[in-house]
Amino acid sequence: MKNTLMLLGIALLPAVACHRVQSRVHDGKVDTVINQAPDRSAFIEAIGIGASDPALPTDTQRKALARDAAIVKAQYEMLSMLRGVTLEGGITVERALETDSKLEARLKEVIRGAEVIKSEFTDDQGCVVTLRLPRARVEALGAPSK
Repeated sequence: MKNTLMLLGIALLPAVACHRVQSRVHDGKVDTVINQAPDRSAFIEAIGIGASDPALPTDTQRKALARDAAIVKAQYEMLSMLRGVTLEGGITVERALETDSKLEARLKEVIRGAEVIKSEFTDDQGCVVTLRLPRARVEALGAPSK
């Protein structure tokens, strides 16, 4: 059993390692130019930048709230990207959402399940978060990605 688990772990490492997440923060600051490539073969990625109230008493509180804000922003960006996806028959997700409340609920659930693959903090306790969503989850909604 241990040998089987060990072999599985070794087999999975290259698949995980081949997806490198780009750093968006350098020298404690958000890059002036952020090149986004949301189409990464098997994944859809979105980033969000968040900040918190500088008057909060602790560094941990400021960072936690900044990260939460960045996650929400990245989810919003991902929703915006997915709304433009064309479904079978030429209709966009945006148009389908107008008539199918169940699709809207499923789409929001899928986005909430997106994986936070990187959180980077700035010197002023801001945060840049990168979210990743497997294309297979979008396709399972009946919305084949572009």
